[in-house]
Amino acid sequence: MSIYVVSDLHGAPDDLVKAVPEGATLLLLGDLINFIDYTSMTGILTEVFSVEAVEKVIRLRAEGQFELVRQAMVERTAGREDEVRAEIGRRVREQYDAVFSVFPDPTYLILGNVDNPALVSHCLSSSPAVRDADARVIILDGERFGFVGGALPTPLNVAGEITEEHMREKVESLGPVDVLCSHIPPAVPDLCFDTLAGKAERGSVDLLEYIEEYQPRRAYFGHVHQPLLSSMHIGGTLCINVGYFRSTKRAFPHRKEERV
Repeated sequence: MSIYVVSDLHGAPDDLVKAVPEGATLLLLGDLINFIDYTSMTGILTEVFSVEAVEKVIRLRAEGQFELVRQAMVERTAGREDEVRAEIGRRVREQYDAVFSVFPDPTYLILGNVDNPALVSHCLSSSPAVRDADARVIILDGERFGFVGGALPTPLNVAGEITEEHMREKVESLGPVDVLCSHIPPAVPDLCFDTLAGKAERGSVDLLEYIEEYQPRRAYFGHVHQPLLSSMHIGGTLCINVGYFRSTKRAFPHRKEERV
């Protein structure tokens, strides 16, 4: 069985078709749509607002001025809140339709922090090739793959964030697996630090404790687009950030190895 792992697709369906060979199984670890690509300043936000306005919000976010971020967005949408909400919603739905149309059969999916669970659930109901893998253990080519979707809360309060308790419940429900798949990394500073943003993203202590206890052979994740370290061992587990797909355009090939 040919298995490829992708995270942080961020609205790049054409590149996904090129990166995943025909007949392969895809493990998709979240963040399907592109609200904003910081390197090219493209995405839903710059389609709805001006590049200047989005750059201001990005600067305030980087400075941790989240209340000023909210104020800036309120000022930009004043008097046309319903119009802006509808336009963003339309573009989000269009991106989901585009990416779901190219997913191979089978695709095993978990969500990331920018994903909208309600819209994804609707897409799943009409996409038999795509399976919701969240909090499930799935046997592929004789290996046990455990899946944990979502990201932990931040001041941004985006749709794909879940509580620490919910994250812990998902992790604890798995039991031992050969391969652990999540959107966010375990809470290890070198795996969580984004060199472009100059700050650490939130990793999961529960994922780290799971790895330390069960020692799966591999732990795959994404979320951190420009990590300080893209891979490291935690005991016998090789932890791998499979990459910011929108930028790399590369799907990570999973290779089955026998335990020593």
